[in-house]
Amino acid sequence: MPARIIETNPRPFAEVAVDTVTLDIIENALRNARIEMDATLVRTAMSPGIREQGDAFPLIADAEGRMIVGQFGSFIDGFLKGWDGEIEDGDMIFLSDPYSCEGAISHANDWLVLLPVYRDGRLLAWTAMFGHQSDIGGKVAGSMPIDAASIFEEGVRIPPVKIWRRGAYNADLVKLVMHQTRKPDWCTADLNALIASCRVAARRIHEMCDRFGEDVYVSATRALLERNYRAMKALIAQAISEEPISFEDYVCDDGVGFGPYRIRCTMWREGEKVVLDFDGTDPQSAASINFYLNENMFKMFFGIYMIMVFDPQILFNDGFYPLIDVRIPEGSLLKPRFPAALSGRTHALGRIFDILGGLLGQKTPEFLNAAGFSSSPHLMYSGTDSSGRWFQLFQIGFGGIPGRPLGDGPDGHSLWPGFTNVPNEFLERYFPLRIERYEAAPDSGGAGLHRGGNGIHMTYRFLESGTVSIHDDRWFVPPWGVNGGEPGARARKVLERADGTTEVVPNKIDNLKVERGDLLHFITWGGGGWGDPLQRAPELVALEVRQGLVSVEGARRYGVVLTGDGAVDEGETQALRDRIRAQRGNQLPVFNFGPGIEVLRARALEETGLPAPRQPVWRTRNLPLAAE
Repeated sequence: MPARIIETNPRPFAEVAVDTVTLDIIENALRNARIEMDATLVRTAMSPGIREQGDAFPLIADAEGRMIVGQFGSFIDGFLKGWDGEIEDGDMIFLSDPYSCEGAISHANDWLVLLPVYRDGRLLAWTAMFGHQSDIGGKVAGSMPIDAASIFEEGVRIPPVKIWRRGAYNADLVKLVMHQTRKPDWCTADLNALIASCRVAARRIHEMCDRFGEDVYVSATRALLERNYRAMKALIAQAISEEPISFEDYVCDDGVGFGPYRIRCTMWREGEKVVLDFDGTDPQSAASINFYLNENMFKMFFGIYMIMVFDPQILFNDGFYPLIDVRIPEGSLLKPRFPAALSGRTHALGRIFDILGGLLGQKTPEFLNAAGFSSSPHLMYSGTDSSGRWFQLFQIGFGGIPGRPLGDGPDGHSLWPGFTNVPNEFLERYFPLRIERYEAAPDSGGAGLHRGGNGIHMTYRFLESGTVSIHDDRWFVPPWGVNGGEPGARARKVLERADGTTEVVPNKIDNLKVERGDLLHFITWGGGGWGDPLQRAPELVALEVRQGLVSVEGARRYGVVLTGDGAVDEGETQALRDRIRAQRGNQLPVFNFGPGIEVLRARALEETGLPAPRQPVWRTRNLPLAAE
C-alpha cells in the first residue's frame, strides 16, 4: 500500500499563468537553494567523504515527489510506493535500506533524509538529501565487505522510519543507529548535516511562496517540468534511432575470484519514447558488486548524458521521465533479489556511464566519448594508533576521464563532477600516514587526437600498523578508445613492504594488513583516447613529455620522436608516422576494446601480476538468467 498523505486543508493548488520573468526567478532560486543545501552539508558534516569530497546529493521535489532540481533523480517515488504509513506535517523520514525504496539509494552506507514541506495544511513540496556514511557497522571497517554474501553482512539497515514525528525528535532511534557504527561522532554530525540541509531548502521554498504565493510557486514547478519534457522530446527524436542499438561492457571481477560480469543495454525509439533494455546483463553476483539500479535513477543518468552532450542549458529535472522506458531483468546484476549484497555497487554504477556513451554515440560517432567513467576507487585504512586511539579513513580516489569530441580527458578526475579530492594536508593531519607521491601516471591515458586523461599514482606511507581495504576496477578489462583512439591503461595496486619485499595486491581486497613504514602505490586507470593518435600535434606531445604526462617512449604511440633536448625530430617523426600508417591502414575502428577478454585472460598474470578471474559457474553451464 502506498504512503498516505495527511492534509488538513483539502483545497488543491490552482493552476495559474506564470510570466517568463517570474519563472526565471523561481528557477534560479531553486538552483541556489540546492547549492545552499550542499554548502550547509559540507560546513556541518565531519566525515571526510562528505566534508571534503562532497559524497552527498540534494533534491527539491514537488508534492508528488518529482525532482525539480537535483542530480540523481527523485529518491521519493520508490519510498512513496513502498511505505505503508502516513505522512503528516512535522514529519521527517530517515532510511538507508535500498530494498525498501526500490533502489532509490543503492547501498546501506547512503543515509537518506526526506522532509515533506507543508504550508497551511497542504503538502507543497519535498526536500531530501543523502550522504555516504564512512561506517555503519558490519564485518569490516568502512562497512563495504567485498565478500559479503548478503546485505545483512554490510552493517545497519534502516527501513523508512520517522526521525521526526509531528515535530518531535526520535532521540532513541538515533541512539540505536549510532550504536552500530565504529564512528558515531562522524555519523551523528553527518546525520545532523543532512537534516539541516533539508530544512534550509524548506525555508527557501516558504520564502518563494511568501513572495509569489503558493499557486504561483506550484504552477512554476509544473512549468519547469513541462519545459524539460518538451526539450527532451526534441532531443530524443533527433538523436535516438528506431533501429535497436546495443552495447556492452564488463565489471572486471567480483573480488572473490570470478568475472568479468557483462552489462548489456539495447536502445531504440518507439514513437516519441526511448526504450533502454538491459536484457543480456549477467545474473547477480554472489558477492557485493550488485547494483540495484532504480529505473528513475537510470532515467536521470540518461537525461543528464543527453543534456550535457546536446544542450547543457536544459535544467535537470524529472519532467522527461514519461518519455523513457527502462527494462531491467529481475535477478540480474542490476536488479538483484533480496538479500543480495550491494555495498560494492560503484563499479557497475560507473560502468553504466561508459555504456551510455557507447550507446548514444553510435549513431553520431563524432559525439562519442571514450570509456573512463568506469568506477569510483576507494581506500579504507583503519586501526589503533600508538596512543590507543581508533583511526579510520574512507577516501574516494580518481581515475582518468575519457577523451572527448572537444578535447582531452582531465587527468585524475572524479566520476561525479561535484566531487573533490581529500587534500593531502588533511590526510596527513588527521590520519597516521604520509603522502609520498600524488601525480598523474604517465602514459596511462589512451593515445588519441584527444588524449584520455591519465590515472593517478598516489603513494601512501603508513605510520601505524592497521588494516586496508581497496575497492577499484578496470584492472582486467581496459577503458576502450573510440574513433581510432587507444584504450587507457589498467589500474594497479602495489604494496612495498618496509622489509624490502614487494607484492601486487588485488584491486578488490579487505583485511590487508599493513605495518609501520609500508608503502602502498595506488594507481588508477587511464581514460580511453579519442581519434587518431597520429593527428595529434607533435609539439603538444613534446610539451606533455616535458610536463611528465607522457614518457619519451610513450610519445611513439603518437608517432612522435624527440631529440635529446626534448624537441620534435620532424624527419624521424614523419618517417615513424608513415610506417605506422602503412602497418595499420587508414580505416580505424569506431571502438578499440583492446585485445579481448580471452586474450586478457591468457595474459593476466604477466601483464597485471594477478591471476585472471574465473568464469562464473552460471556462464560455463549456460544457465538461464533466473538461475542462482
